[in-house]
Amino acid sequence: MAQDFDVVVIGGGPAGYIAAIRAAQLGLKTACVDERKTADGKPALGGTCTNVGCIPSKALLQSSEHFEQAGHHFAEHGVKVKGLELDLAQMIKRKEKIIKASNDGIQYLFKKNKVSFFHCRGSFGKSPMEVLVGNETLDTKNVVIATGSNPRPLPGADFDEKLILSNDGALAIGDVPKKLGVIGAGVIGLEMGSVWRRLGSDVTILEALPAFLGAADETIAREAQKIFTRQGLKMEFGVKISKVSASRKNVTVQYAAADVSSKTLEVDRLIVSIGRIPHTTGLNAEAVGIKLDRGFIAVDGECRTGVPGVWAIGDVVRGPMLAHKGEEEGVAVAERIAGQHAHVDFNTVPWVIYTSPEIAWVGKTEQQLKAEGVAYRSGQFPFSANARARAIGDTTGFVKFLARETTDEILGVHIIGPFASELIAEAVVAMSFRGSSEDIGMICHAHPSLGEAMKDAALAVDRRALNI
Repeated sequence: MAQDFDVVVIGGGPAGYIAAIRAAQLGLKTACVDERKTADGKPALGGTCTNVGCIPSKALLQSSEHFEQAGHHFAEHGVKVKGLELDLAQMIKRKEKIIKASNDGIQYLFKKNKVSFFHCRGSFGKSPMEVLVGNETLDTKNVVIATGSNPRPLPGADFDEKLILSNDGALAIGDVPKKLGVIGAGVIGLEMGSVWRRLGSDVTILEALPAFLGAADETIAREAQKIFTRQGLKMEFGVKISKVSASRKNVTVQYAAADVSSKTLEVDRLIVSIGRIPHTTGLNAEAVGIKLDRGFIAVDGECRTGVPGVWAIGDVVRGPMLAHKGEEEGVAVAERIAGQHAHVDFNTVPWVIYTSPEIAWVGKTEQQLKAEGVAYRSGQFPFSANARARAIGDTTGFVKFLARETTDEILGVHIIGPFASELIAEAVVAMSFRGSSEDIGMICHAHPSLGEAMKDAALAVDRRALNI
């Protein structure tokens, strides 16, 4: 006999589990279906983000940063370390412990909010309001598709997760590669390259685009490229990969450089991070009338598909493939199903790269404003002039504000430096309320704090920064 629900969410990643929890909070009888499992067959809720993405990568980034600090920077603080050793197995063990805590936390939240969980693959049955879960059928009034994305493979270089690695394999390397290659200088490539470079790998990153971090503000990208190069990351741009071949012990990459010269890179491991593709395999979506657009599920501005009662959110639809964007869509869709009005502002979705220094931004870049013909003013403040940055020993980078010339409304904020991921939240709040740079400049910030760099950069828009 089929079970009846108000909402069935297919996918238990950040978009899906948040949608399920919010729907249940609103009094809707809700189920979530997810097939991901741990090595021992237990549920692994949280999707790519929790299991092989955001969370484990940040765990390894933090561990590798501690290792680098102990080896190169503690002495500056009067802390001497003798016989420093890397215990990679313990580092990986810690990462796995953090993943499990997150998995368990989501299961607890499902129980707390009375979300029914089905640990199997979910797919559409004979109609869009029928979801098949193993040998059972769930009848529902609404379906939310949140099946996420998969790493995009490089043609001719299939992932084996031993020598040719996706983000999954890159987070589980058993020993530090002497030479590591990375194809793709995006967020995943930079973060994983940073982890293994800190732990001792000779890292080379190959990028097809002609410039570094094309989505970021140009001044931030230029500064980041200089810093990462000084740190030891080798990067080439305008690269065209011609062949990737793996032997029993290493990988050879043949490519044409920007000057069209032929080059060969031999590495112990190769991480391929050239983007992600929507995951709809086995969903049976098209059979029930759901349209796909270049692999993505086609939706309107409110995440409705063309099929009444069927919604789609997160990586499987248009927009940035970011966990927090998917979460916001999940909340909004649950509230719309419950008859409420909800809104997601894509203009204030922050971007973060958790390298060292961190990079974060929200809103427009300077090159975008120029291309759009928008008159603006900019203000910039370096962390080298910030007392708190000096005290913690990290004065790399700066904060940059962009504001409309006529009204002073904040159009974009770009940060490279310590704790940029935390500082950007102030800019998101200000932009959400259509605040001005003067608003930030007039707010009292604690002293000494990194937040003062935000205040001074905002004041610099009007050429009245106080500490430079």
